[in-house]
Amino acid sequence: MKFSVYNIKKYVFYCLLCSCISTLSGCSDLVLLYPKGQIGIEERSLILTAFGLMLTIVVPVIVMTIFFTVKYRASNVKNIQYNPNWVSSRKIEFVIWFVPILIIIFLGVLTWKSTHKLDPKKPIVSSSAQPIIIDVISLDWKWLFIYPKQNIAVINELVFPTCIPIKFNVTSNSVMNSFFIPQLGGQIYAMAGMHTELNLIANEVGRYKGVSSNFSGQGFSNMKFTVFVTQTEKEFEQWVQKAKKSSYHINNMSIYEELAKPSEHHPIVYFSNVQSNLFYNVINKFKHQKQEHF
Repeated sequence: MKFSVYNIKKYVFYCLLCSCISTLSGCSDLVLLYPKGQIGIEERSLILTAFGLMLTIVVPVIVMTIFFTVKYRASNVKNIQYNPNWVSSRKIEFVIWFVPILIIIFLGVLTWKSTHKLDPKKPIVSSSAQPIIIDVISLDWKWLFIYPKQNIAVINELVFPTCIPIKFNVTSNSVMNSFFIPQLGGQIYAMAGMHTELNLIANEVGRYKGVSSNFSGQGFSNMKFTVFVTQTEKEFEQWVQKAKKSSYHINNMSIYEELAKPSEHHPIVYFSNVQSNLFYNVINKFKHQKQEHF
């Protein structure tokens, strides 16, 4: 059996296409498409809406490209004498210009409204309960979560009840990082000397993954934490009491600085007592360093 250059190219193309499809089929664990929180659900809706609108342009272009490539290929002798008659078509011109313009306008309005609606600083209003405040400090390479009202802290573990708003105050003790719980909502950057906010709420009980979505050095890939969403506030209070039994404390900045030293695969550790305003003290220490530098 003889193989022409054309046939070889065709077989290579189909092999590459099958490889790409096989690779994409392995991406089945798309947690962003299975959100468990109010913000995550709204973000999924935004992603799918924008994706669907863009497909109305992309799909016809791809289909026509393949169709014309196959129909008018060099080996198709049936069309060897084909000579197109070039004429203007107002209908075609209208479609290829007006439809994309409409889609761009719609996406612009959608993006504008969603940007304000899903602003991470915007509090989540709830008639049933006040939000739980959690201070988040990004360390090398672990996460420190402080519950100021409960006067406890924990490394690499988050616990809070379902259907209660959570306000995260986020900063970094080192390089820029990114705090992200994919199934609950968007990410927010953690930056030294700066205070960012993220408001989330969980709609379902469960165990979720939290990650650092911004490269921050050697231990970045293992900078993960576990999120437990409890059914009731009573279960959350039981966890708080468990943390308060810990013999570890963060009573001063010296203990904190020792904890902040770089480490990888750090185990979950509970702290039963935390220095007042530790979160803001961490922010202020970088501001003082800037003032001394200048």
